[in-house]
Amino acid sequence: MSETTIEQELRREAREGAGASWRASIALLGQLVSPYRGLAAATFVAMLFDLSGMLLIPTQLSAMINTAVTTQDANEFLAHGALMLAAALVGSFGYIASTWLASRLCANVGRDLRMRVYRASLAFSAADFNRFGTGSMITRTLSDANVVQQTLLMTVLMILPVPIMCAISVGLAFSTDFVMGWVLLAVTLVTLSISLVAIRGTAPVFTRLQGFIDAMNARLREAITGVRVVRAFGREELTRERLDETFDAYARNAIRVNYVFATTDLMTFFLMNGVESLTMWLGANRVGAHAMQIGSISALIEYAMLIMFFMMMAQFAMLSVPRALACLGRAAEVLAVRPEVSDAERCVEPDLSSGVVARFDHASLRYADADEDTLRNLDFSVRRGQVCAIIGNTGSGKSTVAKMLLRFCDATEGRVLLGDADVRDVSQQTLREHVAYVPQKAWLFSGTIAENLRHGRAEATDEELWHALDVAQAGFVRELPDGLGARVAQGGTNFSGGQRQRLAIARALVRHADLYVFDDSFSALDFKTDAALRHALAPELARAATLIIAQRVSTIREADQIVVLKDGQIVGLGGHDELMGTCETYRAIAQSQARKEASRG
Repeated sequence: MSETTIEQELRREAREGAGASWRASIALLGQLVSPYRGLAAATFVAMLFDLSGMLLIPTQLSAMINTAVTTQDANEFLAHGALMLAAALVGSFGYIASTWLASRLCANVGRDLRMRVYRASLAFSAADFNRFGTGSMITRTLSDANVVQQTLLMTVLMILPVPIMCAISVGLAFSTDFVMGWVLLAVTLVTLSISLVAIRGTAPVFTRLQGFIDAMNARLREAITGVRVVRAFGREELTRERLDETFDAYARNAIRVNYVFATTDLMTFFLMNGVESLTMWLGANRVGAHAMQIGSISALIEYAMLIMFFMMMAQFAMLSVPRALACLGRAAEVLAVRPEVSDAERCVEPDLSSGVVARFDHASLRYADADEDTLRNLDFSVRRGQVCAIIGNTGSGKSTVAKMLLRFCDATEGRVLLGDADVRDVSQQTLREHVAYVPQKAWLFSGTIAENLRHGRAEATDEELWHALDVAQAGFVRELPDGLGARVAQGGTNFSGGQRQRLAIARALVRHADLYVFDDSFSALDFKTDAALRHALAPELARAATLIIAQRVSTIREADQIVVLKDGQIVGLGGHDELMGTCETYRAIAQSQARKEASRG
């Protein structure tokens, strides 16, 4: 079957970025393990106890057999038996300790990787985030980190002991019989060659598999969130075909990897049985030639089986290493992104003692991939104790004004000031401590109403929460059986649009900020609730500055200053009555809405 477009694209990306990605992966792994050097050293020491006990048992068993055949000394026989028991106890202790320590080490590394990727994503602008997509970021933060954690655990427990086990076993074989030592060395090299060939064949496929997981997440998420639109337009079959294309591409590549796994396992088991037979045959000949004792055959077989067992386990683990390195490389890509919006090297504290809390000083914004400015030459101020409103037709750039003020994106020309300081010189944490924001889409987190409100201010008391709810006209919370402890579904889907907006407004009021930004936050409210809310907000926000972005003239007609936007430019600035006489755009919006209200009434 021919490759799909997705497969071709992922194959090209894997080929182009393989070298750099692997180097970045190793460097990132070193950074993650570095804080736990002591834990890693303790794991290594415990592993040495495990291997020592494991190798002492066949050595002492060989000595017991030779004693029984030759001297038949009971005391010597019992001494070897006691040493075997001690070796078993030491090995068991080492195995338990090394497994526990390795699990703890890898859990810490996995946690740190998830936290680093998550924290990096929090600093992304919208453009930065769109480079990866939501589905990919979820995969990189959760699935990829789990793959790295599990593979690192297998590496520590299955791969790291192999060179030690092989070196000591081959050394013991040489000390037992020189010829048999060469046999075990040859077996080790052949098994290692098989493993390396398998890894070389599967490494690029694993890199593509992670890309397929991203594609599946993205398309499945799109199909689920857009299911109503799909049904409305009768596009179920097309959506199913797109999903099947992605699933089939993943399945073909996964089957290819499993073919390699199966072939490698077959060769390894065949080699294991062949080595056992060869060791017994050659050992018998060496015993017959009086070159070694009969008990040494059991030791040599055990050494060979230990080498083969550890090599087979390492081979299984090593087949997962390319996938883990691919996951580390994808995490490194996220961590290597320099956010479009970042704090200055030397941040300043804004002085908000003057009347002007925020000011747009001839500010313009053009997105990186745009041919023209989204906002041009904005020049207005937001003063303490006053309400500044922004209105305009759809697509005029109203919400982008709030994004510039909150530094979700930076002005490409001019300045945006908080007090006397350019927001680019103020740390993002400080900026958001002074600004309370109610987004256009009122998003609530899963948990309780109280937990959501305390996102505004963690130390807020229950009395303060109830006060904020009353001001936000969210009296429905008092009617809920659990009150502030009422459960909130993810996104607040168990509340209506108007209820979500009022809860989001209450969350902002809990903040006690210098500037409140309401981005079309009254759109889901009926006119009566809208008016009651604005009346309650007036005394509550009297000592702060307020910026309201709205579509309804009725929401902002009492504002101290109204900014009218059209195509990203200010075409009107003043009060309602003034703009009705001087601004054609504002007058057209007001008259259009008045006609709609009259037709409804």
